[in-house]
Amino acid sequence: MAATGSEKQGGKAYYVSTPIYYVNDAPHLGHAYTTVAGDVLTRWHRQRGEKVWYLTGTDEHGQKIMRTANANGVSPQEWCDKLVEEAWKPLWEHLEIANDDFIRTTQKRHTDRVQEFVQDLYDKGEIYKDSYEGPYCVGCEEYKLPGELLDGEGEYAGQKLCPIHKKPVELLEEENYFFKLSEYAEKLLAHYEANPGFIQPESARNEVVNFVRQGLQDLSISRSTFDWGVPVPWDAGHVIYVWIDALLNYATAVGYNENPEKFESTFPADVHLVGKDILRFHAIIWPAMLMANGLPLPGKVAANGWLMVGGEKMSKSNLTGIKPQDLTSHFGVDAYRWYFLRAIAFGQDGSFSWEDFSARYTSELANDYGNLASRVAAMVGKYFGGELPAATADGEAEKAIHAGMAKAVAEADRKIGEELDFQGGILAVFDFVKQVNGYITEQEPWKVAKDTSDEGRARLATILYTAAESLRSVAVLLNPVMPETSQKLWDSLGAEASLGALADQRVQESGEWGGLPAGTTVTKGAVLFPRLEEKPTA
Repeated sequence: MAATGSEKQGGKAYYVSTPIYYVNDAPHLGHAYTTVAGDVLTRWHRQRGEKVWYLTGTDEHGQKIMRTANANGVSPQEWCDKLVEEAWKPLWEHLEIANDDFIRTTQKRHTDRVQEFVQDLYDKGEIYKDSYEGPYCVGCEEYKLPGELLDGEGEYAGQKLCPIHKKPVELLEEENYFFKLSEYAEKLLAHYEANPGFIQPESARNEVVNFVRQGLQDLSISRSTFDWGVPVPWDAGHVIYVWIDALLNYATAVGYNENPEKFESTFPADVHLVGKDILRFHAIIWPAMLMANGLPLPGKVAANGWLMVGGEKMSKSNLTGIKPQDLTSHFGVDAYRWYFLRAIAFGQDGSFSWEDFSARYTSELANDYGNLASRVAAMVGKYFGGELPAATADGEAEKAIHAGMAKAVAEADRKIGEELDFQGGILAVFDFVKQVNGYITEQEPWKVAKDTSDEGRARLATILYTAAESLRSVAVLLNPVMPETSQKLWDSLGAEASLGALADQRVQESGEWGGLPAGTTVTKGAVLFPRLEEKPTA
């Protein structure tokens, strides 16, 4: 993992988390989508100069993982170790994920704290013992309500199916420990009303509010039919329900009951990014647990939609679990990071196709953005020997570019940094790229260059300075999305030598005109987005 070490030095860190992912198999595009979104969000806040903490990790307990490990002839711990070290961590490094921590629920720093948290709830009278019988989905690790189940057809005819996994549920009867979740319905509804942005998008919020209004059942928080989990501290015959265990990672990873200074400076999360199929755990159970233990609630729970391939949710079970490396090997890592956030409105379901990726790559990345960078560098080299000239003949066309840049910065900062509208923020930047391309087309610097008078040279210099200065701002704005490409552009503009490291440039200042000093050495580097080869065949 590309850890950043951006731990706070005072004041609360901007704390973002992904779900911790089940390690029953290798990661697919859906896992990477959420993780890249979190990475762009936290990189954006770092680019603002803020203290940031970005957490991801793996969920390694529960019946599903135990069964997967058994099927592969290894212990659950061996299975988890192998997947984490050979699949999960290498992929995040490959995708340039700048996480500050990677939590594993089998780590002692986590399991000890989970036992302490649950013991506290038990001591407060929030947990009691009872028996329960009901339909259970091992894939979800969740008891289902009878009304949620689907009627099976074909090979599953006569059986009840999980609505998420479309596989038969198991009827379980156990004596378990229960958390008094039912007592928190009104408190949760009051919190939702007082904090309308707590659950996003609005459709997700409405779903949760309607669910809670129907009343909540107490939650079984232990299992006694298998032992792959964190033992209940007062009853070794039970392990803590995997979702209680998993949700607590957001507290244990930042020092709960272990490092008070770290905990105070980081917790609670500002944003929990989750898939919509695990929304209820994060928007109902997690805040209720925190309320019960007197801890502050997160700022918001943002549910992203599903990635669809051929009309079906991306998953291993339906064989649409495309590996991210299948795409990065063809399009490149930066384009991969850009595409999913640009093509799909965060919070909505979105379809992926190779053809759509190719078309957007060619049109927006190669033709609009990459070609602009190449043309500007080439013309500065051809007409001014690679030395950026000063702008001394600004007119109405230049004023329009100045205004367009300021607008792009403000809009992108608001949409990405505050609203989690990654698509809207990226489009704001690329609308500006189109504006600059249009400006060059209209100003025709290749024709102006034929005028060798002082006025002609001043006009040419102004056009090229305006374009290069525009690219400076674009490099800063796109650095959280496409860090490698942005660094190449930054180097091409000579900005590293004149302005310092790209990471040190502030988003909120990047719209101020005139940042790139005249006299900077501009060089035409490698093409930012090379022409794609034909789609590889299987």
